[in-house]
Amino acid sequence: MQAVSKARIALVVAAVLFSSGGALIKGTTFDAWQVACFRSLVAAAAFVCLVPSARRFPTRGEWLVGIAYAGTLVLFVLANKLTTAASTIYLQSTAPVYILLFGPWILGERATKRDVPFLLAMAVALGLLVVGTPAAQATAPNPSLGNALALASGVGWGFTMMGLRRLQRANAAGSTGGGTGAVVAGNLIAAAATAPFALPVEGSFVPDWATILFLGVVQIALAYRFVTFGLTRVPALEASLILLVEPVLSPIWAWLEHGEEPGTLAILGGVLVAVATTVKGAIDARRSPRRKPEP
Repeated sequence: MQAVSKARIALVVAAVLFSSGGALIKGTTFDAWQVACFRSLVAAAAFVCLVPSARRFPTRGEWLVGIAYAGTLVLFVLANKLTTAASTIYLQSTAPVYILLFGPWILGERATKRDVPFLLAMAVALGLLVVGTPAAQATAPNPSLGNALALASGVGWGFTMMGLRRLQRANAAGSTGGGTGAVVAGNLIAAAATAPFALPVEGSFVPDWATILFLGVVQIALAYRFVTFGLTRVPALEASLILLVEPVLSPIWAWLEHGEEPGTLAILGGVLVAVATTVKGAIDARRSPRRKPEP
């Protein structure tokens, strides 16, 4: 029981660390390309130091998944610089929709009739998020473009999760090293792809570099370390519900730090995303065989 309690705390800490990304990205004077490049470069190095299984050259499959993950990382930063932190995280949280749509081809997991209400609920949520796009403000100068990039980030995250699931299956069969290499690969690809737009760096200050170090080491690498610890000791459904702390806190940090207002309809859309995901997860868990948590 003590190990399970520690795992729950680890997942809460991970969600809190993840949620800091939006406000911090908005707070630095680095542009989006520079944040994406330097954050991922630091994260790759930190993740290798924190996770022993990542200290090897990624496999071909991990590089492929890394492409999707790199797109997610870069699009998340670009979106945060253009739209509200709330819209960014809510739109990225629509990733389960793409898993349902493309899962039959990538994972061999077909959608069922009970998935239809979930898809309809997510469609309504997307509508609320689009219609509820807030007016431009200092921390969200181009909400429409930012929302489009955030939606694309959700697509990338959906493909990343499907890729990680395939890697985990292959790892169970003994044909690959698992998915930790995909995290390193994705960050390296993101850093390399954005470097031409991020350099040269002029007029940067110590606070900017401190923010980059925090984003790379703490908000990505350390947070993922807490997630990997927690997922080995609590059921997947409980873990996913705990991690919903992230979309709850992210808009709060942006509001406290920057006075950013996401808009009523956007908040309603985000709530609908969280509720629909929670209900679907509960139904799926009830219909699936339980896996006993590790002691």
